[in-house]
Amino acid sequence: MSVNRRAILGLLLGGVAGAAFGQETMVSPIPKPRPRDLHKQGLPSGDTLVDRAGLSGEVAFAVAHVAQGEMLEVRGPLLRLPPASVAKTVTSLYALEHLGPDFRFVTRVLATGPISNGVMQGDLVLIGSGDPTLDTDALARLASQLRDAGVSGVSGRFLVHDSALPRIEQIDGAQTEYAGYNPAITGLNLNYNRVHFEWRRQGEEYSLKMDARAEKFAPDVRIAHMRITQRDRPVFDHEPGQGRDEWTVARSALGAGGARWLPVRLPTLYAGEVFQTVAAQLGLRLPQAQLANTVPEAAEIARLESAPMSLIVKDMLKYSTNLTAEVLGLLTTQARGVNSVSLHASAQAMTDWARARFGLRHMSFVDHSGLGGASKISVSDMVHMLTTPGVEATLAPLLKPIPIKDAKGEVIKDAPASVVAKTGTLDFVSTLAGYLEAPGGTRMAFAIFAADVPKREAAKLSGEEVPQGARSFNAGAKKLQQSLIARWATAYQS
Repeated sequence: MSVNRRAILGLLLGGVAGAAFGQETMVSPIPKPRPRDLHKQGLPSGDTLVDRAGLSGEVAFAVAHVAQGEMLEVRGPLLRLPPASVAKTVTSLYALEHLGPDFRFVTRVLATGPISNGVMQGDLVLIGSGDPTLDTDALARLASQLRDAGVSGVSGRFLVHDSALPRIEQIDGAQTEYAGYNPAITGLNLNYNRVHFEWRRQGEEYSLKMDARAEKFAPDVRIAHMRITQRDRPVFDHEPGQGRDEWTVARSALGAGGARWLPVRLPTLYAGEVFQTVAAQLGLRLPQAQLANTVPEAAEIARLESAPMSLIVKDMLKYSTNLTAEVLGLLTTQARGVNSVSLHASAQAMTDWARARFGLRHMSFVDHSGLGGASKISVSDMVHMLTTPGVEATLAPLLKPIPIKDAKGEVIKDAPASVVAKTGTLDFVSTLAGYLEAPGGTRMAFAIFAADVPKREAAKLSGEEVPQGARSFNAGAKKLQQSLIARWATAYQS
């Protein structure tokens, strides 16, 4: 059985609009003229949908025609709310405009002397440019270049250099200490500066494993060490050790086994250790890595380039990688000649740029990823940016498709409307912004922000990784997003 456009959109609205659409099934022997704007009859207003959602806190939304920039509906236009990861759309435009879509990061290996009988005479230097996508497999490819060049050892030191970006211990100090999405940042990053922790029960004890896994290589690491303690809370605790991260985990939380990613606080030494390990697997012996604050006079003997910026941004928007956003923001600020030694200073530079570039007034950022809840922007500013000439052509192809779901949360196949957007999620914060194409081809830009800031602040004080009520709030907010999209797709179709 085929389902027409209006029936499908009626499903999205949970039968509210379906009542109006159902009038089409009433057959009269004498056809009557179709009332104008029949598809709008019976539609609940946006405010009604918000009221029905019953969310605590604040909800703001805005939707506008892309071509004309005409605002169609708005609620709380000047209300400044946390954008969460929707902030990455601003960071994407910031980076693409100043670094360009073809920009590539380069990770290099330098040598201070010649090769003699397979041994590098002098020091070997691994130097990063901040590449947020560098992983263990990539380091193995870099080491293979040295092997292919005939290098089997080094007579001097193995140095690692990271000054392409400032060393920042973590993105947001308000997050739980063990959140893998809140790592350190340097000019030499690896595996999104995360280490993989795995545990398995063996009788009355546990086997623990910490490794730098990628698709092909998963070497064990010494830079991060874990031990079990007898406690209930916190689940994980971190103490800076002598040249390594010291972690403890509550025995009561381990169960039969499991795995998770933990943040790395010494990413440069982490990259150095992993490079040493994968090089050894390829027959290249290196000493233990040492930090180098300056780059010695040396010649490049191996290099690895990242994917182009356009693909890096596309993956960042798809997987919402915080490290990528922060690296792009910091590097862009530097490229503009602005001195920034902290995320907050660089984010302020991005704020100033966005205000000048798009005429935004009701916004301010404390980082480039949206992880910090103190970043704020209004939905009207967000939509104004999205409808600025040239932005849709740049941004829309990089945004991920958002499935359209019915009132039961099931994806509608062959839905007559389509959405590409960026999602954002924090505890008691759920956001969505992007582009909607309604039946008939009408294109709209929209932003939907829901946030209960007092509950979020209270949740952070509790120290819980998943605070009580956070999941239900975010689930309700996502249902509201779908309802509003359905309303706009129906009300403004051609």
